[in-house]
Amino acid sequence: MTGSPLDRRAFLKSGGLLALGLAATPARAQSRGGAEPERAGPLFYVGTYTEDMGHGEGIYLYRLDPASGALTALGVTHGVRNPSFLALGPGGRHLYAVNEYAKGTGAVSAFAVDPATAALTLLNQRSSEGAAPCHVVVDQRGNFVLVANYVSGTASVLPVRPDGSLGPAVEVVQHRGTGPNKERQEGPHVHCVALSPDQRFAIVCDLGIDRLKIYRFDSDRGSLAAAGEVEVHGGEGPRHFVFHPTGRFGYLITEMGSTLTAYEYDPARGALQEIQKISSLPSGFSGHNDAAEIEVSVDGRFLYASNRGSNDVAVVALDPTTGRMSAIQHQPTGGDWPRHFAIDPSGRFLLVANERSGDIVVFPRDPLSGRLAASVAKARVPNPVCIRFL
Repeated sequence: MTGSPLDRRAFLKSGGLLALGLAATPARAQSRGGAEPERAGPLFYVGTYTEDMGHGEGIYLYRLDPASGALTALGVTHGVRNPSFLALGPGGRHLYAVNEYAKGTGAVSAFAVDPATAALTLLNQRSSEGAAPCHVVVDQRGNFVLVANYVSGTASVLPVRPDGSLGPAVEVVQHRGTGPNKERQEGPHVHCVALSPDQRFAIVCDLGIDRLKIYRFDSDRGSLAAAGEVEVHGGEGPRHFVFHPTGRFGYLITEMGSTLTAYEYDPARGALQEIQKISSLPSGFSGHNDAAEIEVSVDGRFLYASNRGSNDVAVVALDPTTGRMSAIQHQPTGGDWPRHFAIDPSGRFLLVANERSGDIVVFPRDPLSGRLAASVAKARVPNPVCIRFL
């Protein structure tokens, strides 16, 4: 995940792993701005980097106008260290944010979401049981939070208490190995945990060892049991994985290879069989690129992927029968280093977080063709990293 304010490569070179602490530092969080969000449009949170060269103030709250795409700032939850990736629990009653510390063991913060204003109240914070947590997901029942710890190469599972707060981790798996890229793959780097639609398996992307590790997930205990793995071409660095809404297919984006791979998924065994691989980049681009986010539309007809370097979002048509991909557009993001993006609940807009240029840009989306039109709105947000609709 090169280019983030944390600069993980510099962190590793400086011997950061030797300085890791054992306890997470508690955060103090307060929401600012008591404006009640109007019901006219969906609300979304923005995770940011707040330190180590990041200039965000915490977790931002915005409203999207469903007609024009305009953005309205509603407030900021302060006192949250590097809330770089966010996940909402079932019903949107709780929000979980990784605290991606540059030094010491990382953490996960749990918040209660005010049903009237969407303001956040910190419930508690727990150790992520690893360094630089960069991805978090909540199981469908809201019983567990699963975390990817990038620098330490670990995946952990934390139980959710009845009030939405977190208990200590009940499972931690440690990956081993290296990859051919001496600078980026000197050890394991877990980047994503994706739960299968039936919640029986977890696909864990490890950028450092070019593997998709497959675990059987016990949704009652929170345990992870090894069930297989998929080897990715050396040096490509698997970053994020998503399932197709039908559960028949899965899609991987590699950070360093800038590739998109389609897999057929076997729900009985949790196994993945490669179908096709294509580039995420526009034709003719030859500069440096680190691919980032991947998402499939709710109807399963289109896939979107962000490129940091060519600074665009790739639009890919999906064949619902075969799972195969066909690139149809590359839309410039109007900013620098598009880290994350999200499609709004109506499917009419796609919002991009340009990390380096510090802005959220809104693009109209045609639900029938999947294509993106020229941007219609922009909001300044320092070092935005993740967008999550409520």
